Amino acid sequence: MVQIIKGGNPFGSHRVLEPAGVLPQPSEKLNNDFSSIWDNEILINVEALNVDSASFTQIKTAVDGDEQKIGARILEIVGKRGKMHNPVTGSGGVLIGEIAAIGDALAGKRDLKPGDKIVTLVSLSLTPLRIDQVLEVKKNIDQVRVKGQAVIFESGIYAKLPEDLPETLAMAALDVAGAPAQTARLVKPGDTVVIVGATGKSGILCSYEAKKRAGVTGRVIGTGTSDASCNQLKALNLCDDVIKLDATDALACHESISKLTAGKLADLIINNVSIPNTELGSILMCREEGTIYFFSMATSFTKAALGAEGIGKDVNMIIGNGYTKGHAEITYSVLRESPVIMQLFEKLYC
Repeated sequence: MVQIIKGGNPFGSHRVLEPAGVLPQPSEKLNNDFSSIWDNEILINVEALNVDSASFTQIKTAVDGDEQKIGARILEIVGKRGKMHNPVTGSGGVLIGEIAAIGDALAGKRDLKPGDKIVTLVSLSLTPLRIDQVLEVKKNIDQVRVKGQAVIFESGIYAKLPEDLPETLAMAALDVAGAPAQTARLVKPGDTVVIVGATGKSGILCSYEAKKRAGVTGRVIGTGTSDASCNQLKALNLCDDVIKLDATDALACHESISKLTAGKLADLIINNVSIPNTELGSILMCREEGTIYFFSMATSFTKAALGAEGIGKDVNMIIGNGYTKGHAEITYSVLRESPVIMQLFEKLYC
């Protein structure tokens, strides 16, 4: 029986070990001792992590793709910080697991019971986590099977796993659920939309939503970095145009989209790439007073802000909030509505 401690902070500050006075996400270290939990916490037996793309790419690159070293690095980060919070990228991911216990203050107030399977929808960069063992590293899909435990706080959000979707697929999709949901909110009929990194997981989901919302009078342009990924995207028939483009080459980005749009540029840019230095390319592809949504955690908002200033471009820039109301349901709907995306994700994540 897990001991329950009264009086937990709704935002989880009671788990912060250092520095004092901050919330869990910006903290350096969290308390990941789960022999006791606070009355407003939900204890989870963790089965797998979906590390966010920017973080996993950084770790994989640093150890030359060695799966054993990837697992060791993740263990090192969690052991040191009490959470999966990559010190280089500042980002985390999500987890999948089974409810082990629910604090007294939440009992009867959540649609959960011990034994339920959930995907957390709050970042691993703020989730107290202990990993006892790394069981498997799936380096091609940014996932790691583990044995361990975690808690989410009163303010934490989650989604129950649907019966009609495989668990690893649902976890992979929900890790980026904020992107297609924000796309659904931002795209208007008739818009010209550029999806930067349209060949990746979040880019594919965004392309579907953008095409759906822009309608027959709109135009969706997807970018990829290789012939193979671009050909795969073309086969999905989600974009009106698919172009091979280096998103870090700002001048090439401007030239390509200017040519495609007869100089009008795009109304909306959705940036999903997991590498740095793509800010100016996105800005140059966007028309005056258009909008750029930086979903990528590799984005430098200093570079974005000062870059736009430096070239005298008046654009609206939105930080990629991983949470949007209804984002889990929107993402599940995309998978259910689009057989081609479902088939591709089943191939990749199952």
